[in-house]
This record gives sequence, C-alpha cells and structure tokens, in this order.
Amino acid sequence: MTVETFQKEIDEALKAFDKYVVCLEKTPEECRASLNSLIKKAIKAYENRDANQRHGIALDRQVTVILSQSDSDRPLCGIYFNLHSPYIQKKSTQQGEEQGQQSEGSGESGGSGESSEEAEA
Repeated sequence: MTVETFQKEIDEALKAFDKYVVCLEKTPEECRASLNSLIKKAIKAYENRDANQRHGIALDRQVTVILSQSDSDRPLCGIYFNLHSPYIQKKSTQQGEEQGQQSEGSGESGGSGESSEEAEA
C-alpha cells in the first residue's frame, strides 16, 4: 500500500480545497504535500495497528486522514478538513482557572452572590 493507492481521494480533496477551503496557512501545493505526508503516516499507523484496532489516523492543524479497515484488502480513506478560525482568541489557562475558582467558592451558579429573589427586588 502506497500514497498512490489513494490518489483518487487526494485529487478529490484537493478539488474541494481549491473550491471551498480558505486556508491562510497553506497554498494548494503545500496542501498536496501535506496530504501525501499525512497519508504516508496514516498507512504506517494502519499497518502497525493492534489486532483490535480498525483505523490508522494522521492529522495536522488543517487536515485529518483516516484509513479504516473494510471488507476488501484496500482500506477506506477519509480526508477531512478541520474547521477552525485563526481569529478566535485563546483564553489563557490562568483566566479559566480563576473563573472556575470563583464559581466554586461563591456557592451560586452565576457567581454573582445574589439570589434570584434579591435580583428581582
């Protein structure tokens, strides 16, 4: 099994990439190279999987490749574009920890310190 085994799937994924995917981090040429690399990794993971596992998976930030055991000798190949936005601001873990401590210490689900009766008054 080689990358060429899945050339049809690669070509279909690249058509979708060109038509539908806006990616600020990869050009179409870089996407092709990335797909080839990920399929190689997925093949290796698939061929070295445990007896009770059915998949070989490889991924990066933009693409996930899954090879799944099928009834034939050739596994199924799924290529998925991971949806994310580079514009989402990541919250710091310290901020999240502080918020978690405030809700736990207040005894109220809203953390405001007011009961629903006080809020209505």
